Parts: sequence; structure tokens; C-alpha cells
Amino acid sequence: MKINLSTQVNQDYLSVKNGFDETLFTKLSPPFPPVKLARFDGSEVGDLVSLELNFLLFKQNWTSEITESSTTESEYFFVDSGTKLPFFLKKWRHKHRIIKHGKNSIIRDEIEFSAPFGLATLLLYPAIYLQFLYRKPIYKKIFA
Repeated sequence: MKINLSTQVNQDYLSVKNGFDETLFTKLSPPFPPVKLARFDGSEVGDLVSLELNFLLFKQNWTSEITESSTTESEYFFVDSGTKLPFFLKKWRHKHRIIKHGKNSIIRDEIEFSAPFGLATLLLYPAIYLQFLYRKPIYKKIFA
């Protein structure tokens, strides 16, 4: 399943690139489930990001590795690929794109995911979509 969301922000793409750090990551975490950041190496190839998701009755660990990263004259992107996923996910790939748009930028989240079986993938779609929709006003505020 794929989800693509774009948000225009009022900073140049290299400034936005520099703002993609541990502080931003923490601010982007939605209220539920609460997320504890266990490890944040950065957004270069080989870096790891590990989370603990707290679903109140149980906790799940999630680790992603940065598998791609590139900066050109018009775009910066990096890809996090799930290496240790919560039980409800079988596959995770998230491409974070920051695209030059005049003097501003477009932040584009391109997510590919699947659950262990088809129906679960469909049921997860609204929850994951809303988690990323939640980021749009935060991006706009931070990169104003």
C-alpha cells in the first residue's frame, strides 16, 4: 500500500534539510501511540532510528535503517526502511523528499507499507494516513 503526502513550507530546501534532526522527529510524533525515541543516528546511509511504541497494554519496538540518501541542486531525500517492525507491519519504506520550489520547499512523504495479510494492510491505511497528515501543520510551523 502506498501513501503520498506533500506540504509546502516557506524555507529553502537546504535549510529544511538541516532541520530534519532529532528535535523535529520528536515533534512529529503523534499523541497516540506515545513514542519513546531510543536511538537517532541521523539521516545518512547506515544510520539507525529506533522507537518504542507504547500502546498502553503492550509496547512494540521499531527500528529503521537509512538505506538511501542524496542531495542534488533541486532535492534532498533519504529513505528509512524497517528492519525490526511492530507485529502489525511486514514491510516499511518511507522516502522523505525535500524538493526545491522556488525560494520555498515541498516536503513529500512517500510511504510504502504492508501488514502480514491483505485485510490488515487495508485496515492500517487510515491510521497511517492520519499519522502523516498530523505532520503537515507541524512542518508548516517549524519551517515558516
